[in-house]
This record gives sequence, structure tokens and C-alpha cells, in this order.
Amino acid sequence: MDTREHVDVSLIGGNVSTELKQAFFDVFCERIKKVKAKGYKGFEPEIASRTVWKEMSVLKKVEEPEKLEARTVFEITVEEDMINQNGALHGGCSACSTMPMALLCLTTTGHPEFGVSKSLNISYHAPAMVGDLLRIVSTTLSCGSRVLTSRCEVWDATNHRLVASGVHTKMPASAPKSTAKL
Repeated sequence: MDTREHVDVSLIGGNVSTELKQAFFDVFCERIKKVKAKGYKGFEPEIASRTVWKEMSVLKKVEEPEKLEARTVFEITVEEDMINQNGALHGGCSACSTMPMALLCLTTTGHPEFGVSKSLNISYHAPAMVGDLLRIVSTTLSCGSRVLTSRCEVWDATNHRLVASGVHTKMPASAPKSTAKL
């Protein structure tokens, strides 16, 4: 499925410009297409293509008004391909929802930095079941030139409870080496 068919950036709330929202989705959709074109199996591109983006904002950080904080909100309904053997949202799927790091940094710096994960720390608070609407809220903690860190909360909007929370730290990927030394 082509994610672009489902994204009208003018419908996404928040104070980020329509052009910046479109720039993000250009990169986002291209990444999904590349993964699918390579024939990789997995839940990330399929689930990413079903997300409904609600907000993209850049705000003054409450704790430090001279700094900016990016905030994204998106929603997705828990479906059969997202659950574990107990019928609840799979932890790996929850971890996948903490990935809007690239978007957060895009909105504050104006360019995407997908990079590689350095650490991902998640706490699980309550189960989410098939049919539950999840509301994922992410904010930047730090967006430097070498390390990018965001905070994420996964809320069960159906039952009004926190499902998971996490902190994700990323760094730019190293360039691949052209020759191997043995």
C-alpha cells in the first residue's frame, strides 16, 4: 500500500508548516517503499503505513524557554498483526512506535536524520488489545549534531490509560567502509 495515498498533510494539526510536513512524508514514504521493494518481511512498514498523523508542532520548551521542543502525535488502531501470543499489543510493536525520533529532529532542524539507534528504554504499564485506539505522543529531549533523544508515551485512547513510555537515543550512521581489513 502506498502511504502517500493516505496522507493529506494539510489535515495534520500543529504549527509546523505544510511544506515541512510534506518534506517529512516524502522521506518517510520513500523509506517504506525501499523496504518493501527489497522484499523484507516485517511489521514496521505495514504498521507505519497505517498510522494517522494528528499533530506536528515546534514549541518553546517549558523548562528552558530558549530551547525548542518538537512534538508529534499520531494514532493507530491495534490490529491482529500487532499482538503477541496473549492477544495484547506486542512489545516490539510498542518499541516501533517510539521511532518518530527522525520526525522530531526534522521539525526542529529542518532536515531528516534517521541515523541508528544507540539506546531504546521502554517501560510497559498496561496491555492494549485488538481494536484499541493508541495515541502516541513524542517530544524531543535533545537534538544535537551527534546525539538525538526523544521521549514517547503510548496511550490507550479507548480505555484512557498509559500503555508504554520510553526514551529513544539515536546517532548519525557511520559511512560504510569500502574495504574490509582482515
